[in-house]
Amino acid sequence: MQKYSFWSLLRRSLSAHRGWKPAFTDASLKPHYEVVIIGGGGHGLATAYYLAKRYGARSVAVLERAWIGSGNSGRNTQVTRSNYFYPESCAFYDHSLKLYESLGRELNFNVMLSQRGVLGLAHSEHELEMVRRWANAIVMNGIDAVMLTREEIRRRVPIINLDTHYPIVGGFIQERGGISRHDAVVWSYARGASALGVDIVQNCEVHDFLRSGDRITGVETSQGRVRAEHVVLSVAGHSSVLAARAGLALPITTMALQAMVTEPVKPVLDTVVVSPTIHAYVSQSDRGEIVMGAGADGYTSYAQRGGIPQLRATIAAVVELFPCFSRLRLMRQWAGAVDITPDTSPIMGLTPLTGLYINCGFGTGGYKAIPAGGETMAYTIANGKPHPLIKPFSLERFARGALIDEGAAAGVAH
Repeated sequence: MQKYSFWSLLRRSLSAHRGWKPAFTDASLKPHYEVVIIGGGGHGLATAYYLAKRYGARSVAVLERAWIGSGNSGRNTQVTRSNYFYPESCAFYDHSLKLYESLGRELNFNVMLSQRGVLGLAHSEHELEMVRRWANAIVMNGIDAVMLTREEIRRRVPIINLDTHYPIVGGFIQERGGISRHDAVVWSYARGASALGVDIVQNCEVHDFLRSGDRITGVETSQGRVRAEHVVLSVAGHSSVLAARAGLALPITTMALQAMVTEPVKPVLDTVVVSPTIHAYVSQSDRGEIVMGAGADGYTSYAQRGGIPQLRATIAAVVELFPCFSRLRLMRQWAGAVDITPDTSPIMGLTPLTGLYINCGFGTGGYKAIPAGGETMAYTIANGKPHPLIKPFSLERFARGALIDEGAAAGVAH
């Protein structure tokens, strides 16, 4: 793997940047692998990277039906945070945030992590007490959280309108939270995995599973049949569809979660602002665009576009919070197909079918969980048992009633 550095960039600039090698090899499908990972998004590529890096796996393939990062990994609002409520979620997401903090150095790729803080707003005294309870829980779980008064919010975000139709009375902030560049995260893991011998096979759609009794032995793809000892399902909103082809029912509802960006402007917002009541979350990208996130559509869908009602509601909410944004033009809008579980927490680890592993159910929180998701799944595959951090997120928790209800901490309605 060629080394990226200031000097290599300077040297290549003298030859009009000719001679750079491809970031990763677009491999051809082989008939057999030790591990086949379905899904070329952040979680699938991270799992492949950590399998090769930490456990020396050299017979690994990542199969992507389109191009890498074409699913939810390239269709999110880039927020990275760990301010969840329950200890199980806090431990997992904070581990992921810590991995994000060193990811650029490990992968020799600038993922543009900007820890500008994630500010959650409260619009009533009752909501403020709930926010205080949430912040206290986060601190007890060893994660940073600071309560802010109305005036402190005004100083922190001067352009915000505190007197919305539900006036802002306070909030809390996780300073270590922020945003990173989703495309950079996908490409960095692809580059790192490919350099370690992982086959990344694009335009390779999985149609079915090969079985021998209760054991999964491989997959049928658009490029042919592939045998494997271990098959990992990491396809977000399409998890229930693919799992059903293996005879496995998942408690997942898939909906379109929308986001949109305005034309770029000079820096005006250096914090991620989240309002569950007005219902929008807003940040400014490194390119100057105002990034706006919304709730999930109220019906099942696998579309990647979303609908007009949610778009209008989001724009109205953002303009109420930030009246100055009303002058901006909307540049583009998109949606991701999110996989929502009954408790809005992920499903990770082993399945009742031997040789089949699952990583899904993140709903709106998949992007921030990419490093930890990949690392813990690699551990699970290599050791044949769940990583301690994902034991609480097993599929069997629904049968036991051991739910981890993170609906409020998810940040959006679904």
